[in-house]
Amino acid sequence: MEKLMILVFACTLSTGVFAQKKMDHTMYMDKKEQMIDMKKDHLMMKDGKMKMMKDGMEMPMDHTMTMKNGTKVMPDGMCTKKDGKTMNMKNGDMMDMDGNMGKMPSTDKKAKKGKCC
Repeated sequence: MEKLMILVFACTLSTGVFAQKKMDHTMYMDKKEQMIDMKKDHLMMKDGKMKMMKDGMEMPMDHTMTMKNGTKVMPDGMCTKKDGKTMNMKNGDMMDMDGNMGKMPSTDKKAKKGKCC
């Protein structure tokens, strides 16, 4: 009986270890709980300027781009969805090449201080 209890306890602990998920180079999407791989190509508003991450290199965005879902993104941060709705990207906003919006991960040490994992 004692061996059975030890076996159950060991299985429970190992399940918790395997359930952990590494979160580097990803970001959560708004409300959808999807993640964007930060190493993939994307657009972002950084320091008040639109930037494009292409093949791992960050460069200024100098022309209007149309994402796969039909959203048009202009160099000033104005986005127009396929249905005609518009919005302005703010510092920290990101968009992948499919047109999914999200936020850049925080690099602020104070924000990370209270988080584990």
